[in-house]
Amino acid sequence: MSEFIQFIQERHEQILLLIWEHSYISFIAVMAGFLVSVPLGIILTRTEKMNRYVIGFVNILQTIPSLALLGLMIPLLGIGAVPAIVALFLYSLLPMLRNTFTGIMEVDPALKEAAKGMGMTSFQILWKVELPLAISIIMGGFRTATIYTISWATLAAVIGGGGLGYLVFTGLGVANDNMLLTGALATAMLATIADFITRKIQNVCTPKGLRSNRAN
Repeated sequence: MSEFIQFIQERHEQILLLIWEHSYISFIAVMAGFLVSVPLGIILTRTEKMNRYVIGFVNILQTIPSLALLGLMIPLLGIGAVPAIVALFLYSLLPMLRNTFTGIMEVDPALKEAAKGMGMTSFQILWKVELPLAISIIMGGFRTATIYTISWATLAAVIGGGGLGYLVFTGLGVANDNMLLTGALATAMLATIADFITRKIQNVCTPKGLRSNRAN
């Protein structure tokens, strides 16, 4: 234990830098995924013929092994943070796309008919009825994608993307248990913090009426 603490003290600057790199590539990937998947999920609720093909394609992306997808990025984008972010972006799409689509589709049709009867346009129904009722489910997808992406980002080090994976894979390569443990614990810590923050965001985004119903 004393050796582990000493390792952290000696390498604290490098560890903090790697935590920053890990957080950076994860954040960029998830936010890019959010900006793509939410509008796309909304569009798919309006186009029944397209949704099965688009969601099916994103499902296929999810089945590609992480190392294989990172390997495919190298001939296209080289090595470094950019191909790692692109790969993580592709992995982050499914939870948010699926939750956006599901959340909007599960809004009670009677509520949408009532809104239409009040003279609301399609956009007004989306903005004032569907999204407020679906936002908790949408943010649940965001929360899931964030946690998964932080875990997957460990593999970014394989293609020179930086992050805590450097400690994990280097520790494995040189049989340094302290380095390996530091990388694993730091990744778990980031995922725990992200889970706490995104849970709070999800609660804030949930309308008060829905929050009180869940509490009951």
